Amino acid sequence: MLEKFITLMIAGPKRDEKGATATEYGLLVGLIALIIVVGVSFFGDALNDFFQGLGTTVGSW
Repeated sequence: MLEKFITLMIAGPKRDEKGATATEYGLLVGLIALIIVVGVSFFGDALNDFFQGLGTTVGSW
């Protein structure tokens, strides 16, 4: 009996965790959206300049 109790205390009870819940998916979507917003605001001007230059180069061909 004591052996089973010690095993249960060390290993812990078995939990039935079969996949992500809607809350976890919501957190992932929110984090990805935040990263996109920060990236666009941080690199927005540089990307705009790059694509304008690219458009000018392609347009002159």
